[in-house]
Amino acid sequence: MLAPTLRRVQLVVSATQLRLLTHLVRFQSSSATVTGESISVQTLPIPFVPQPTGDNQKSSPIKPVAKAKSVPSTVLSYYYDTARPNAAQLRNADNFFRVHPPSILFSAGKFRTVKFTDVPEVAFLGRSNVGKSTLLNALMGQGICHTSRHPGRTKTMNGFAVGGPDGMGHPGRLTLLDMPGYGHGSREEWGPEIVKYLVGRKELRRAFLLVDSLHGLKQSDETILALFRHNAIPHQVVLSKVDRILLPSSKSKSISEEKLAEHAMELQRIVEKIRKQIQPKNDGPPALGEILTCSADNQRWKELSSEPKGRLGISALRWAVLAATGLHQKTSDVKVQQSLPVLDEEHVGD
Repeated sequence: MLAPTLRRVQLVVSATQLRLLTHLVRFQSSSATVTGESISVQTLPIPFVPQPTGDNQKSSPIKPVAKAKSVPSTVLSYYYDTARPNAAQLRNADNFFRVHPPSILFSAGKFRTVKFTDVPEVAFLGRSNVGKSTLLNALMGQGICHTSRHPGRTKTMNGFAVGGPDGMGHPGRLTLLDMPGYGHGSREEWGPEIVKYLVGRKELRRAFLLVDSLHGLKQSDETILALFRHNAIPHQVVLSKVDRILLPSSKSKSISEEKLAEHAMELQRIVEKIRKQIQPKNDGPPALGEILTCSADNQRWKELSSEPKGRLGISALRWAVLAATGLHQKTSDVKVQQSLPVLDEEHVGD
């Protein structure tokens, strides 16, 4: 079969159609030349082709702008080196976190005070204003982590038991760690303690680094990533507050499919840029080739999400946690045995 070739098309259009076509070409073609009332395009297929118009011909009516119905999962999750979970796997991941309510295991000020166990652990880290505690509340399905409008609210290493008893005397099959934030508003002395924990904790399966999707990687984030690589600590980057990219504030309570597509392209550019930063060559084991984006609480756009309270990407993050610990192989379709309280307070803190 012959490979498809690019064609140069000469279209004669009215001024109104020219403006519409020029707008569409920005997203469908990388090469376009506009002169007078004609446009020459080296194209892939274009959504529509304007018909020639004259005095005795009527222009085709323009269809109303279509409203977006939901944010596709492919917009939120990027799998470069791993397999994308299917619907059943995401459902099982949700059930793992919902069947049994989480419980607080410990709140430690020093690494040496935390007991060693056989239960797999994952740690969540991030700058002090990245929305970490808010995200963990959404992940666990309860407002168990303290949140605040002021950066640096988390002052200790906090461990939570998730998934219910493991049958061996442990209250949870998974331990989720909320680490103190770093950067503005944080305690400088926490740096060495975090390093001690990450390097010396044999139960740690993966560190999840939260990065603000609007601001990207800061110097402190890059320092943490270098620490991960140099100490061969398995790690993954998660972009938080993605609703600010996909669904920026406006007076409208809906968004068109076209606008959502524009914002999705911007998010993809952000993800690709960060991917190059977190996977440098010849500098130790890089971050996992899987970048997730999420929003923990987005009441205003909840109709665009299939998750509770307008959350975006939480199910995929739950699956990533299970995959990191090997628990994804032990989950199956489980019916939720009890109704857990839904997080309904406003969350802005770390």
